[in-house]
Amino acid sequence: MTRLRLALAALFALTAAPALAQESPRWSLAIHGGAGVIERDSLTPEQDAAYRAALHRALEAGQAILANGGSALDAVQAAIQIMEDDPLFNAGRGAVFTAEGRNELDAAVMDGSTLNAGSVAGLTTTRHPIAAARAVMEQSPHVMLIGPGADRFAASVGLEQVDPSFFFTERRWRGLETALRAQNLPIPPRPAGAPGPQAENTLPAPPLNERKFGTVGAVALDQQGRLAAGTSTGGMTAKRWGRVGDVPVIGAGAYASNADGCAVSATGSGEYFIRATVARDICVSTREGATVQAAADTEIADVGSIGGDGGVIVMGRDGTPAFALNTSGMYRGAVASGSAAGVAIYGDEALRP
Repeated sequence: MTRLRLALAALFALTAAPALAQESPRWSLAIHGGAGVIERDSLTPEQDAAYRAALHRALEAGQAILANGGSALDAVQAAIQIMEDDPLFNAGRGAVFTAEGRNELDAAVMDGSTLNAGSVAGLTTTRHPIAAARAVMEQSPHVMLIGPGADRFAASVGLEQVDPSFFFTERRWRGLETALRAQNLPIPPRPAGAPGPQAENTLPAPPLNERKFGTVGAVALDQQGRLAAGTSTGGMTAKRWGRVGDVPVIGAGAYASNADGCAVSATGSGEYFIRATVARDICVSTREGATVQAAADTEIADVGSIGGDGGVIVMGRDGTPAFALNTSGMYRGAVASGSAAGVAIYGDEALRP
């Protein structure tokens, strides 16, 4: 009898384990690092590897939070901050320059469980714009702050401030010079504190058209079932007159709603994404019964029909991520409970480790 009981107990353990695993709370994270003309012959093997490694670092930061029961908002912020600090991406350090030779940074974040949101535009001294956007959401009565006032607010709540030269990279400056020459516009003096033009530039040259497509973002579902989305960008190379794109516009560059069952972060030609209210439209579609992939595909097709290019990442309430783009590539990746992290660059490529 003892042997029979032991055998039955072992059999129960084997059959019960999968069921218990399936009942465990699910978490999921997806990220992007910009969409545009990214083709295999435009990247060297070293460049390809550098971008994939950077995407994995961002996924690891968010995964560490979600796997330990942390919030979707924390995971989104952590993943984006890694990309804001990585000069490979047009966000934070490594952002593109305005025609006046400044780095002006925009970001937005949204909590799908409450519909609370925050955004910032035109930051020049706050190290992590995504943190500033979240502070606006959680520590102010407002949704959007811009310019010097937004930086002062960020400083007042203890967010790290840096000299504007912190965001300078030589390759972005050279990109500005090229863009200004093409438009017959004057080239401004190099920013104060920036290294001289002889500074070594070891970063891989970006293959995408960053005048329109450079942005980073993340969407997540945590173990409590909460959705969140965030997006951060340096905007367009040689932008003028205080131009602001879709990123800080809630419902265009980012949106999250548990009630609708989706979280969205967009990257692309911002003027078109604003006109199409891309992120909000996707969530309306999922609320009406569309899958996240179908909603994303339809919306990107709509953007294309009015002349816009770019892509989106979408997270569903069940942790299913979706990616849609009408460009030749988008830096992207995903990881979830029970599945390994995967990344991709080219449009026809599936996620892979």
